[in-house]
Amino acid sequence: MQRAHAALTDLRPQPDDITADALAGLSQTPKTLPSKYFYDARGSQLFEAITQQPEYYLTRTELSLLEASMGSIAQAIGAGVHVVEYGSGSGRKTELLLQGLRDVVAYTPLEISRTALLESTARLAQQFPQIQMLPVCTDFTKPLRLPDAQRPARRHVVFFPGSTLGNFADAAAIELLDAMRQTMGSDGCALIGIDLDKDAGLIEAAYNDAAGVTAEFTLNLLARLNREIGSDFDLDGFRHHAVYVRERGRIETFLISQRAQRVRVGGKDVAFAEGEAMQVEYSCKYTDARFAELAAAAGLKVTHGWNDAKDWFGLRLLRPL
Repeated sequence: MQRAHAALTDLRPQPDDITADALAGLSQTPKTLPSKYFYDARGSQLFEAITQQPEYYLTRTELSLLEASMGSIAQAIGAGVHVVEYGSGSGRKTELLLQGLRDVVAYTPLEISRTALLESTARLAQQFPQIQMLPVCTDFTKPLRLPDAQRPARRHVVFFPGSTLGNFADAAAIELLDAMRQTMGSDGCALIGIDLDKDAGLIEAAYNDAAGVTAEFTLNLLARLNREIGSDFDLDGFRHHAVYVRERGRIETFLISQRAQRVRVGGKDVAFAEGEAMQVEYSCKYTDARFAELAAAAGLKVTHGWNDAKDWFGLRLLRPL
C-alpha cells in the first residue's frame, strides 16, 4: 500500500548559527571548526567520493557486514518499527536495513545536508512505497520532536551507521547517546556502526587518500564558510593533516596554516600563525570496553554485536538499561 509522505521538515542551521559556531570555535585554543559543517551539497558529494577510495575501508566493510548480518539483526530488532536515522547521507546502508527489517512503519532521516536528504528520500520513497517517509533537515545534535507516523509503531529504532559517533569526543558522544535513548524510548533500540581499533597505518591511510579527496573535503569547510557567511579564508593558505593518536584512540584532523595570516569571519579578524593547527574533526576508534563504557554512561547496554571477519568494523545493538 502506498503511504502518504510528509513534506520536508527544514530545521537546517542558518547563516547566523554558522557564524556563531565558527566564531566560538575560532576563539578556542587550539582553534576549532565544527565538523558538522562539512556537509553542504559539495561536501556531501566529496564524502561520497571518499567512500570510493581504495584506502577508505570503512564504508565497504560496513556495507558487507550489514548485508551478511541482516538476518540476525532483523531477528534481534523485531517487526513493526519506526526507523530514525541520524546523519542519513546518501542512504546506501538504509536500503539494506529497510529491506531486511520486517514491517517498517516509517522512516525518519535526520540530515544536515538538504540536497543529500531530498535526493536519498526521493529514491527510498520509490523503492519502499509502503514505508512512510518523514525527512527532517536538521543538526541532529539539537533537540527535536520527531514527526508522527500515520500508523503506530511497536518501537523506535535509531540507526547511526558509518562510525559517525566517532566524530564526537567522549563527553559529547555520551550526550548524543543519551538523546538517542530518549528518542528510542523504553522499548526501543539503536543500531550503531563503530570503527574498531586496529593498525595505525591502515587507519591513517583512510584519512589521507592518495587522490587527495579527503584533503579537498576538509578544505571545502573553509569554502563553505566563504560562500555562506562571507568569510575570506584563502584555501591555498591551509593544508589538510590527519594523524592517528594511539593514546586517545582517534584520528585527529587539522587544517594547518601555511603562513602567518589574518582571516575575516563574522566581522572579526582572526589571526593564524605560520604552522598553526586548527582542529576540524575527530574520528574515534573503539575497543569493546570503551564503547560499552560510553553506552553505560548514557543509560544504555550492548545486547548484540556483529564484526566483519577482520575485526575492522562493528555493528552494535543498544537498549536502555
